[in-house]
Amino acid sequence: MKSRKLSRTRRRATILGAAAASVVAGAAMLPNWSAGAAVADDPTVDARTKATFQRLADAVFTDRTNALVDGTQGDREKPLTDGLSGDVRLSSSLARSEDAALSTLDQRGDRLAELGEKYTKGSTTVTVDGTSVKGRKAKVAVTETTTLAYDNARGGEPRTTGFQAHHELTFSADRRGDWQLTGIRATDEGYLAVNQTARPAVAPMAAKAGTTTPSAPKASTSYPGPVNPKNFTASGLDYPAMAAYAKQYWSSYNPAYPDFNGQGAGGDCTNFVSQALKAGGWKHVPGYVYDYTKWFGNAEIQSYSFVGVNEWSWFAQNSKRTTSLANVYQMDVGDVLQMDFDKDGSKDHTMIVTSRSRGVPYLTYHSTNTYSRSVSSIVASYPNALYYAYRT
Repeated sequence: MKSRKLSRTRRRATILGAAAASVVAGAAMLPNWSAGAAVADDPTVDARTKATFQRLADAVFTDRTNALVDGTQGDREKPLTDGLSGDVRLSSSLARSEDAALSTLDQRGDRLAELGEKYTKGSTTVTVDGTSVKGRKAKVAVTETTTLAYDNARGGEPRTTGFQAHHELTFSADRRGDWQLTGIRATDEGYLAVNQTARPAVAPMAAKAGTTTPSAPKASTSYPGPVNPKNFTASGLDYPAMAAYAKQYWSSYNPAYPDFNGQGAGGDCTNFVSQALKAGGWKHVPGYVYDYTKWFGNAEIQSYSFVGVNEWSWFAQNSKRTTSLANVYQMDVGDVLQMDFDKDGSKDHTMIVTSRSRGVPYLTYHSTNTYSRSVSSIVASYPNALYYAYRT
């Protein structure tokens, strides 16, 4: 696939109309803004400015999605954010940062193409969840919803992958009262959306390793993996039920369990995977919550092994409920993948396989809420991480 080079010296003029449809819908949903202690020269925020805030956010995240798409949509001569003129635009420093991000995503798309994975089209919309204005500063909380269509999907392959990500946007007004977008901060725990480039957050070890905390073998990421078919009947577990649960609750959380996204130390990822395993037949092992040889979780109480990345690994191995796989491409429905982003010996993220096709597993996870993302995409995005694959 050809490389699309992105200039960092473009002037930002008028925004293109690709995000216009979402603007009309988004503007109607904008909540009332509350002003802080205003001074005489504070800029006013009228309905037009509010709508343009939302439109700029939509354009920023749509540009990121388009950088991954092969074909006409991904070959735009100019990003949608080239430019907002007038009273709302990207700041010069953020414009440079976004150009660098688009270049990184373009290269990620090339790596995926080498692995035989392409996206034919993408769709991104942004809704505003909350806003506040104080003087010359504005903060806007938004939800980004993105879907990417896999190229030449057939058989049991997913047709699409997608995610929901939450962000806080910071706007500052200059002396003329014109607003500039100066910062974008992801508010999910994981930084694990396919069109994000920030380094993932890492969770510290919650307990010291010892003789009873087995160290899982690392899995290779070379493609294709050696043949290691899964026996779907030997364990008595219902693997399709695990996948169905994950697909049902990937973005709409099950109220029967707590939501740990935004609570620090890894978010909701392991809690979500434990729920899916439980739906497929994993039984509770009651006991002390800090004892990782126990495993249980409901609305009121959860063991550390139910919600903690490393503790889940220790329980899974110590209980013999899992065996380790030598290669991530050997995983099948119901298997679990964990990652150590910074190679410090502490695992940081947990995901579950919800489908497999043509030798490629597809994973669903929380923090950032994502469905049917290929293991190829994850490895291409985080080539320097360590991977641990578990057969359940």
